[in-house]
Amino acid sequence: MNSNAVVKPSAEEVASAACFWLIESIAQAIQRHGRCVLALSGGSTPKKLYEQLARDHLGTLDWSKVHLLWGDERNVPHDHPESNFLMVKSAWLDPAMASGDLHHVPNYYPVPIELHDPEKSAYEYGQTIRSVLGDSSAIDVVLLGLGDDAHTASLFPETQALESLDGFVANYVSKFESFRLTMTASLINRARRVAFLVCGESKSPALDVVWHGPRDPALYPAQSINPTAGELWWFLDMRALPARDRIPLGELGG
Repeated sequence: MNSNAVVKPSAEEVASAACFWLIESIAQAIQRHGRCVLALSGGSTPKKLYEQLARDHLGTLDWSKVHLLWGDERNVPHDHPESNFLMVKSAWLDPAMASGDLHHVPNYYPVPIELHDPEKSAYEYGQTIRSVLGDSSAIDVVLLGLGDDAHTASLFPETQALESLDGFVANYVSKFESFRLTMTASLINRARRVAFLVCGESKSPALDVVWHGPRDPALYPAQSINPTAGELWWFLDMRALPARDRIPLGELGG
């Protein structure tokens, strides 16, 4: 897999490194075509990143040129504690709006929730994504996490979304007995830049199999993420790094 890895000692430092990378990526997209379309991930490390953006970087960019999509969402109301939208709103959007400066606030497009009709929600959000992208079929930046079972976004092992060529689908996940709403690998792989944020010892086995195999994207869905013409980045803490990829202290020199 052709990718770039950035390894830091702690989750906080991973979030900081990813934050500066993201700022650079957004600035490049704005310079290239006047705006940036960014797809967001849920999770604790992305939350730290969003909090850093709100705390330290509201004045770094003209955020009114940034368009936020959600890479996946739970089939719950927007005010539900498990909502990815609520997490982003609390960590980033509310502080940005409280600043009173419209240039500090990105455009954002939460996934519509139809609790009893997730397919309708997915269809409507697919239309939103196409509208936001316009003539471009490529999202500028996609942020992703990695589950202990090697899922990413809401592409879970042995689920129907793994075979879908649509951009956004309702994916039934039997272990939760519920639907998840998610971008598909085909849409993610058209992005210009994709970054995984992975922290914690529990993620190490999943990362090991994603990087080193055996290759079976149906069982390890994150293996299906490999941008066709873009860049793939991994931001990791030391605990998540597979043992075989760690440099022994004696080889570090100095």
